Amino acid sequence: MKAYERMLEYVKYPTASDPKNDVVPSTETQWDLARALVKEMEEMGISNVTLDDHCYVMGEIPSNIEGYKGPSVGFVAHMDVSYEAPSENIKAQVIEYDGGDIIQNEELDLRIDAATFPFIENYKGCHIITSDGTTLLGADNKAGIAEILTMAETLLNNPEIKHGTVKIAFTPDEEIGAGTDFFDVEKFGADFAYTVDGDAFGECQSETFNAFTANVYVTGFNIHPGSAKNKMKNAARIAAEYEVMLPDSETPEHTEGFEGFYHLCEVKGDIERTEMEYIIRDHDLAEAERRCEFMKKVADYLNIKYGEGTVEVEIIPSYRNMREVIKANPQVIDLVMSVYEEMGVNPDTAPIRGGTDGANLSFMGLPCPNLGVGGHNFHGVKEFAVVEDMDKVVDLLVRITKKIAEI
Repeated sequence: MKAYERMLEYVKYPTASDPKNDVVPSTETQWDLARALVKEMEEMGISNVTLDDHCYVMGEIPSNIEGYKGPSVGFVAHMDVSYEAPSENIKAQVIEYDGGDIIQNEELDLRIDAATFPFIENYKGCHIITSDGTTLLGADNKAGIAEILTMAETLLNNPEIKHGTVKIAFTPDEEIGAGTDFFDVEKFGADFAYTVDGDAFGECQSETFNAFTANVYVTGFNIHPGSAKNKMKNAARIAAEYEVMLPDSETPEHTEGFEGFYHLCEVKGDIERTEMEYIIRDHDLAEAERRCEFMKKVADYLNIKYGEGTVEVEIIPSYRNMREVIKANPQVIDLVMSVYEEMGVNPDTAPIRGGTDGANLSFMGLPCPNLGVGGHNFHGVKEFAVVEDMDKVVDLLVRITKKIAEI
């Protein structure tokens, strides 16, 4: 079975995670996909397939080299999809792309337009998988799952391909930062691993953001507006004042590359109480921490202006830049670079403007760079994957297992 065919089955499962639920997994629907994957893995012949109490799926392909003593490699992908766009009743389609806009839904005139996304012209002559434009596709990260299991099927059906021990894991709740909360690194048993959770084919990423969540709580006082002078304290307006005191140039829509940002994700409340949720990101830990401190200083200023206790800021660490772990284990990158060279691919090693399970896994003792899955525009209705690039990812993963066996 081709990787894209697997993905077309997996996207039928509505597995969006829920950031408001602190149970892992955060949604019951992730169990449905997990059980289906366990069944598929067992029928395929993968060994030691398990599904634990927190919805982590693991399995193993033993080495087919007699007396193998080399390292074991892991491949990791996540089962949940983003909650930030509609993700139920996904109507996936395969389009033979011949240039111009990618028409997702002719009736509703929904399209991936080449003017906004000019890079799509690079895929002229390829087969594009997308939704009907009313939902996301779910290639993040069901393309990764499909590619890992297609790699596994290739190894199991072709014993002439000599490989070391291969470990496989599928995690819940990556999209809400909980994908490694209950990941058992010791049970997994890999010496190093790769998350197959990037964007375009050819990526090999060893740097993520340093990430924090900042919750801002504003307490006001309400009274009838007709008699409010010198009495009312409008929490909603103070929250708006707080937001405009943060640097407008340091937001996602104004930054790129190694530039960090403050990002206001959600605002809710009224005159009495308003809450804002931010994420803070930077590849430089000191800069990320400086942003956290600046948010506290803004609160201090507003508390002087409006009274102590008006604004409270709660800072919660999310993940760290895995660069410091990966740079101590350069072989995990060198290996992929050598495979890309064999394939004639010029790799993209730009830092991730985001995070993966691999960031936390690296600090848990499992060095874990990130590989692209062959897709674009994740977390939105313009998401798509490229059939031919998914096939290339499978080839990449197979070649990595072969290369490791030669170490």
